Amino acid sequence: MLSPERDPYGLQAKAERRSSGVFGGRREGDRVIRRLIELGIALSAERNTDRLLEMILLEAKQIYNSDGGTLYLTTEDETGLAFKIMRNDTLQVALGGTTGKEIPFPPVPLVREDGSKNTNNVASNVWHQRQAVNIVDAYEAEDYDFSGTKKFDESTGYRSKSFLTVPMINTSEEVIGVLQLINARDATGKTVSFDRKLQPLIEALTSQAAVALENSMLINEQRRLWDSLIEMLASSIDDKSPYTGGHCQRVPVITKMLVDAACKSTEGIYSDFDLTEEEWYELHVAAWLHDCGKVTTPEYVVDKASKLETIYNRINEIRTRFEVLRRDAEIECLKAQLAGKDKAEAEAQFDAACTRLAEEFKFVAQANVGGEFMDDDALAKLNEIAQQTWMRHFDKTLGLSPAEETFLKHKMPSTPGLEPLLGDLPEHEVGKYNRGELYNLSIRRGTLTSEERETINDHIVVTIKMLEQLPFPKNMRRIPEYAGGHHEKMDGTGYPRGLTKSEMSVPARVMAIADIFEALTAADRPYKKAKTISESLRIMSFMVKDQHIDADLFDLFLRSGVWRKYADQFLEPQQIDDVDIEDYLPAPDLLSAVDA
Repeated sequence: MLSPERDPYGLQAKAERRSSGVFGGRREGDRVIRRLIELGIALSAERNTDRLLEMILLEAKQIYNSDGGTLYLTTEDETGLAFKIMRNDTLQVALGGTTGKEIPFPPVPLVREDGSKNTNNVASNVWHQRQAVNIVDAYEAEDYDFSGTKKFDESTGYRSKSFLTVPMINTSEEVIGVLQLINARDATGKTVSFDRKLQPLIEALTSQAAVALENSMLINEQRRLWDSLIEMLASSIDDKSPYTGGHCQRVPVITKMLVDAACKSTEGIYSDFDLTEEEWYELHVAAWLHDCGKVTTPEYVVDKASKLETIYNRINEIRTRFEVLRRDAEIECLKAQLAGKDKAEAEAQFDAACTRLAEEFKFVAQANVGGEFMDDDALAKLNEIAQQTWMRHFDKTLGLSPAEETFLKHKMPSTPGLEPLLGDLPEHEVGKYNRGELYNLSIRRGTLTSEERETINDHIVVTIKMLEQLPFPKNMRRIPEYAGGHHEKMDGTGYPRGLTKSEMSVPARVMAIADIFEALTAADRPYKKAKTISESLRIMSFMVKDQHIDADLFDLFLRSGVWRKYADQFLEPQQIDDVDIEDYLPAPDLLSAVDA
């Protein structure tokens, strides 16, 4: 006997009361009760809604040995009953559910055009009346409209006769669906009416089914909500920057493609590798959240396309200063002439100053782009240019925000005052960031300072911290490890944890490859042009040699054609060039042995 806690809806008690008078014997009644309990356990364990619906309908068909059956679910707006599962043994019809075949019939309307209840259809009437209806012969039923059924019979040669239609009522006393059986059959296969003695068992079954279905629907709704939230977060991160749009959405695509290739592998080290349905979902969530920490990264750091860029590119300020110096040179030329100096000599000096300033600004502007490595000679030249000064005549403390005034009120020089052409000034020190012009222009490679690069790298630390704070269920607790490992390297020199290959899971190593390939081929980065496939694969092959990415997975990435499948979907035509994977396959000594 089940305890009230295990049987909160009293299904066992109902079944015992019904079975004692239905099956004419304790033994048979016990068998039915056991079957009902076993089915209840099976229903409550099933998480796939389609399989759950099929289980409900097929079990009901088996109890009555009925030829056909249909399971309807109430539409979200509660205006109709949508066909979900249809089965008919004689006509060999199997639609809906796991078959993947859509049911071509519109929902049964629950209300008429005038707003009144539709009680002509037996299924809709059962929904409204919340009571089962047992019809011996549809052709003789006067209370319901079976014209559609008769038309169907005429076109197929079928004879729809007996009907049993039962409402599915959940714990909130809502009718969430209707179960309908057609043509009960006796032991010889002859169509008979549905035995009313068995009807309480079907009603008990639908009670169990409604509870199980309600739980399944709630879980699915929660999952849809969760999926929407993580996709919204990923999209928000992509939308935060005009230069990284789509990264958080494309990395999951590559990740799933490569993991799928590993699962389908029939030889090599991945021949026994596979993921369950729950593990696939765990990977899905991890891939979508792999960069969630970027919500804390300042936009100007993520979008920094030039060395002087903050919210805007400050090269324009420096250009204005060069204009001031040129104008000063012109004034000096005119003053010299007024003082009696030779005009030709004065103009020659002015022309020389203009030429020098133009060349110096061009050098500074090119340095700002960050496209070439800044060697010691270039840095020395930059410092020489920076030492030039210009006269400021206006008060720098005017027009500042209250926060800026508080920060800078004791650091501002008096007015007027000499300013360096390229300055590292007090107002350039903002928090941990040094926005000094000379400091930023002196970046040897790329556009980021060391503290900005640290901020970029810290997004993965924040990602792990955020994910580890979430109360993931047991089957999703590897999400932080999967998502947080895509900047680790196989030799242990990556970040943030310095993990080696043996310390990382396959999904985490896959995500590292996905992240790199997407970044190399992306056409929306501010600091580089989109690379072709051959260029990207060549760079990744060097990373394999340096033990930065997994050689085995990169080998699978190439041989399975994941790179090509992704390229066909997401890359520009001009990026897809001729590729011979033999040029990029890892050397045999870099690959793991099959029995390793």
